Amino acid sequence: MNGRHDVHVYPTGDGRWGVGQGGTLLSSHLSQATAIRAGRQRARVEHVELVVHGRDGRFREKDSYGRESSRTDAGQ
Repeated sequence: MNGRHDVHVYPTGDGRWGVGQGGTLLSSHLSQATAIRAGRQRARVEHVELVVHGRDGRFREKDSYGRESSRTDAGQ
């Protein structure tokens, strides 16, 4: 475990979309699409998962930007 928290995109309850990590709101957006772009950028930098929640707050999709996805095996 790398100790880093996944990045989440979720509805904030006031009609906006939040991007959060480790329980901290990083940014707030008017659309889910804009929040996903911001969250994806942060997840790539942090090498963690992007977790997208739907309007109902439930899990919708997940993308991995962890170090293991960019690692190559030696000898192949």
